[in-house]
Amino acid sequence: MADKKAATLPRKPYERELLRLQTELVKLQEWVRAEGARLVVVFEGRDAAGKGGTIKRVAEHLNPRVARIVALPKPTERQRTQWYFQRYAEHLPAAGEIVLFDRSWYNRAGVEHVMGFCTKQEYQLFLRQCPIFERMLVEEGIVLRKYWFSVSDAVQEDRFRRRLDDPVRRWKLSPMDLESITHWEAYSRAKDEMLVHTDIAEAPWFVVESDDKRRARLNMIAHLLGSLPYHDVPPPVLELPKRPPSMGYERPPRDLQTYVPDHAASL
Repeated sequence: MADKKAATLPRKPYERELLRLQTELVKLQEWVRAEGARLVVVFEGRDAAGKGGTIKRVAEHLNPRVARIVALPKPTERQRTQWYFQRYAEHLPAAGEIVLFDRSWYNRAGVEHVMGFCTKQEYQLFLRQCPIFERMLVEEGIVLRKYWFSVSDAVQEDRFRRRLDDPVRRWKLSPMDLESITHWEAYSRAKDEMLVHTDIAEAPWFVVESDDKRRARLNMIAHLLGSLPYHDVPPPVLELPKRPPSMGYERPPRDLQTYVPDHAASL
């Protein structure tokens, strides 16, 4: 049965608090860089649960040289012959970096398992190795946060329908996404099994109720910030230099260069 839909948070308080939290994320970024910390944030959940929109808001004002988004495509034939975690390990952060995984190694516990893209033996091996892998990351000093975005069946279907009618968001839908409707209970069982095996003390799961995307974004970002011991890092003192006097430079005639047409003038 579908859960009762959460009341939508009004836009003005949402935008006000989002900006405050994003300002704190910039402070977190500077702390990560100054301390040489390594932060990994895993975003998982059902299709249309709001992961991508939340990641967008987290990264919106961050330095892409410090914080990067990793959204891996299907593995190549060569990658299929590697240790399963190998292609994800290649994207782990160095000192002073933040990595946001838009889906992660947990693909094996979800879509690969439900849709039969891995064998039963590969799935069971993943459930055994994943906690070991994550404990290794934490022991190495990587800060690992894992968020599961939970959405009800009714809200997911509504979001799918709206994406079908939206030309700028229709690309988000794939045949595999739509199949998730008919495999709802299988995905539910897979999620439950995943949590049983991988919700470990060293790297627990945090569930984000996401029927209301605005609430989900604020709640997830606030939790992430509250879970880390970051502090203000004084920025370097910067002053604009005085512009020196002209040394006789003259700009070439405009007709020697090709300019973009003024499309805006037609509006």
